[in-house]
Amino acid sequence: MIEKFEQAIKNEVNELFDTLDYQALDDGKAMILASEEEGGRVHVTGIGKPSYVSGYIASLLSSTGTPAYFLDGTEAVHGSSGQVKKGDVVIAISNSGETEELLYTVRTLKANGAKIIGVSRNYDSSLSQLSDVCLCTSTEEEGDDLNKPPRASIIKQTLLLQSLSIFLQKERNLSPNDYVAWHPGGAIGESLGA
Repeated sequence: MIEKFEQAIKNEVNELFDTLDYQALDDGKAMILASEEEGGRVHVTGIGKPSYVSGYIASLLSSTGTPAYFLDGTEAVHGSSGQVKKGDVVIAISNSGETEELLYTVRTLKANGAKIIGVSRNYDSSLSQLSDVCLCTSTEEEGDDLNKPPRASIIKQTLLLQSLSIFLQKERNLSPNDYVAWHPGGAIGESLGA
C-alpha cells in the first residue's frame, strides 16, 4: 500500500511540473500586484481539506512579502465576506471546482467586486468559469485503493500555490533581511541572525 502511495505521489508531482502553466502563474502574479497598487489585499479560501491549504498559503504568502488573509469559505456568506473589499484578490481552492458552498462564496465575492484566482482540476469546472485567472491541476491517483481521500490532490494544490509564491517573491527581490523581519522566531530566525 505504501509503495502504491509513493509511486502515485511521484507520478502526480511529476505531472504537475511537466504541465505547469507558467502564463497562468504570471497572470495571477500580475493580478495580485495590480490589486496591491490600488490598496487591495489577498485572501485565500477553500472548503474541507483545501481550507487547510488556504491557511498555509496565506501564511506563506505573508511571510514572503505578499500580505494575505485566510477567509473561511463557509463563514464568508454569513458575514465574513466583509473582510474582502472591491478590488481585492481571492484565491479559491477546490479540487473538483464544483463544491457548492465555495461556489456560493465565490459568487458573493465577485458580486462585491473581488477578483478570483481559482484553483481546480480543469478549465471547464464551475470555479474556473467564475475565475479571472485559472490555476488548474488534475489528479488521477490520490494514492490508495479508494482513490477518494485527498492526498495527491492536496499536495499538488500546495505545490501549485507555492509556485505562485515564488513568482511573487522573485518580483519583490526578497532579501534575507526582509524575510527575517517577518520571520524572526525559531530556527529560521536564528539562522538569519534575528
